[in-house]
Amino acid sequence: MILYDSCPVCGSKNVLPVFPVKDYTVSLEAFEVWECRNCTLRFTQNVPEQEEIAPYYQSENYISHTDTREGFINKLYHRVRNQTLRQKRDLVGNKVGITKGGILDIGCGTGAFLNIMKQAGWDVTGLEPDANARKRALELYGLQLQLSEELFLLPVRSFEAVTMWHVLEHVHDLHGSINQIKNLLKPGGKLLIAVPNYTSYDEEVYKEYWAAYDVPRHLYHFSPESLKELLSLHGFNIVSKKPMWYDSFYVSLLSEKYKRGKSNPALAFLNGMVSNIKAMANVEKCSSIIYMAQVIS
Repeated sequence: MILYDSCPVCGSKNVLPVFPVKDYTVSLEAFEVWECRNCTLRFTQNVPEQEEIAPYYQSENYISHTDTREGFINKLYHRVRNQTLRQKRDLVGNKVGITKGGILDIGCGTGAFLNIMKQAGWDVTGLEPDANARKRALELYGLQLQLSEELFLLPVRSFEAVTMWHVLEHVHDLHGSINQIKNLLKPGGKLLIAVPNYTSYDEEVYKEYWAAYDVPRHLYHFSPESLKELLSLHGFNIVSKKPMWYDSFYVSLLSEKYKRGKSNPALAFLNGMVSNIKAMANVEKCSSIIYMAQVIS
């Protein structure tokens, strides 16, 4: 188990507990979430080491690894996903400034995003730690994904774009991975990172029941300030941010179930809507945010 006595991002010793959060997906165990008073990162204490965490992903409800369509929430997820995949494809092209090139997707699950990029003519590479997800990617899309540790064996300056869609919060070697991504990007290349945002309104509503804490799989819980700090430490500059409007609804649906023991789609939709309305004036209040970053020249 990993017990931090300093912040995993900035190294500050000024860290304090916030509250315990329950793993509602697999183990039903509780894990303490702490906060750094310097950079505002929140992080999960007593998480399993990298080689021991796999059992916490073994659930039919863990949609990014199984592609399950069981249950109302997962069916809704699939209905929305086709639209969001197209939006991500267009976003990458717009931000990188090209319509074809080399792209690396880290933590690519069953490969849905890489598949749509391949169809658009991109040269795709995917890394995924879960064997079942890699198998599904091969079955569904003919994608031959690589193990996550291959990140450090890829040739430098190979990619115009590197993407991490709700993945950075899972990465044990946080600083090593960001530094290696910097090495892998071609000059002018872009890094796109999507992460949940605990400073959102929906987190204020649900607190320790907020589904995006997803302990212990989520090792870190980023605020805009803490992600900026992490990237700047490795020579990246955030050039723009984009809200992920659907996430507030998806997270609220799960959170409502965790908090009350049963689903309440109407109340979840209302909380998700209010969260988005508040974020319209300030993207840094959105439930999840896509950060576009490039190496400082």
